[in-house]
Amino acid sequence: MKKVIVKIIEFYQKNISLWFSSKNINCKFYPTCSEYTKQAINKYGSIKGIFLGIYRILRCNPFSKGGYDPLK
Repeated sequence: MKKVIVKIIEFYQKNISLWFSSKNINCKFYPTCSEYTKQAINKYGSIKGIFLGIYRILRCNPFSKGGYDPLK
């Protein structure tokens, strides 16, 4: 299951994310939310990794300053 989810995220990063970048829509955080989620899934497993990724995406909003926010 973990490998399938990571492959979906990698597909997003290679294909869909490029479209957003061309429209000048970029993640406010480093690493990006998709990379953060991928790292979380690889480190903690599918369930906890997805929840950490969702929490990160919820923090990525117009009122957030963004910046460097590594996986802990």
